Amino acid sequence: MRFIIKVVCSIAIVLSSSNLFSQKKIVLDEIVGVIGDEIVTKSEVEAKYSGMISQGMVVTDNSRCEVMEDVLYSKMLLNQAKVDSVEVSDGQVDGEMDRRIRYFISQFGSEEAMESYYEKSLSQIKDEMRKTLKEQLLIQSMQGNLTSNVQVTPAEVEEYYNNIPEDSLPLINAEVEIAQIIKYAPPSKASIQETKDKLLEFKRRVEEGENFATLAVLYSEDKGSALKGGEIGFVGRAEVQPEFSAAAFKLKPGNVSPVVKTKFGYHIIQMIERRGDKVNVRHILLKPKLDYSSLEKVKVELDSIANLIANDSNLTFEKAANKFSDDEETKKNGGVVVSPYNSSSMIPMDELDPSIFFVIDKLEVGEISNSVQIQEQGSEPGYKLIKLNKRTDPHRASLKLDYQKVKNAAKAQKEQDEIEKWINQSLDGIYIKLDKKYTEGCKFAQDWKKFAE
Repeated sequence: MRFIIKVVCSIAIVLSSSNLFSQKKIVLDEIVGVIGDEIVTKSEVEAKYSGMISQGMVVTDNSRCEVMEDVLYSKMLLNQAKVDSVEVSDGQVDGEMDRRIRYFISQFGSEEAMESYYEKSLSQIKDEMRKTLKEQLLIQSMQGNLTSNVQVTPAEVEEYYNNIPEDSLPLINAEVEIAQIIKYAPPSKASIQETKDKLLEFKRRVEEGENFATLAVLYSEDKGSALKGGEIGFVGRAEVQPEFSAAAFKLKPGNVSPVVKTKFGYHIIQMIERRGDKVNVRHILLKPKLDYSSLEKVKVELDSIANLIANDSNLTFEKAANKFSDDEETKKNGGVVVSPYNSSSMIPMDELDPSIFFVIDKLEVGEISNSVQIQEQGSEPGYKLIKLNKRTDPHRASLKLDYQKVKNAAKAQKEQDEIEKWINQSLDGIYIKLDKKYTEGCKFAQDWKKFAE
């Protein structure tokens, strides 16, 4: 069993996109297997095979069979998860969905580009992801249950590393650990009030008969929904910001909300339709204009913090981050930034925002940058200080530099062996039926052919 943990967990983001968005291409589907209460379809196998090719993985004459076996393993785990009443909450699904959507958007460059490519709204994309994503999380939870007691000792880590041929050691890209102190530039009270007044004027005009969708097209700063008259499609409570959700779900069809503040700006919302626990609404988003004097004030404040750190031996960058930073995600961790993909503090240089890359590239380890204006897409205006904590050059994996990575790989291998043991013990205790034409000529790790008809 060589796929299950790697495919379902570490590159699930990419494979789920291949599986979901292959729906753009119309395929005549058919059932190619049944495992317990779970069915295996031709489209599932083909989508994962296409995903394998798109990632540049080596393809052999047996690759489609290996993908087929991987799908069968997944179905066994999913079936057992349901038998054991393993649960995945809506919050877990929504959190993972948001993470993957952010990844997709980063690949396309913008939400609008992603929607245009797939010819679907963000809400439609989320609706289509939900079932597949929940199943993936159930599989991961089942894997976790089966491997919860697996641990690796330092001796096992060293043995695992020593068993890798030297010419097969993976190449580790240049990585950095960085910390940051962020100060956001708040809009002025006058700018906020001006924004609210505009939205209240739009609300009055709608209530006097003007078309909400037309106003959204003309004025909304959410460009993705503005093109559709402000319509965002059917969403559940957890799929939008809490403040937005609270206001939207109080509305009756045709009604317009008061002004609502979220992290994206200020909105008014019009209810289109409600279906059970989901609503379809339009909105108009406006953002207060940037106050450049406030921005300059933030820069001066950050420069002062940098001077304090330089001149006060008791004030470290880590303490200053905890005391002064506006970024809730990093301040309690001494300002250290972690990768959104694997929660590691060591981040490959090619994953950094270009505006950060060029700052980091000029720093020595331990050095703090000058104040840098925030340029990352979707971030609030402001400035940040960046400290380079660690840097590694491209290199072959070694125990000294990459112990944690090697340990994780050794543990993953041990977990994989444990799941393979469970698969071997479970095959004859579950109903399995496979289409013979999808097993012929295949080299499987397990004897799936005895279930083929």
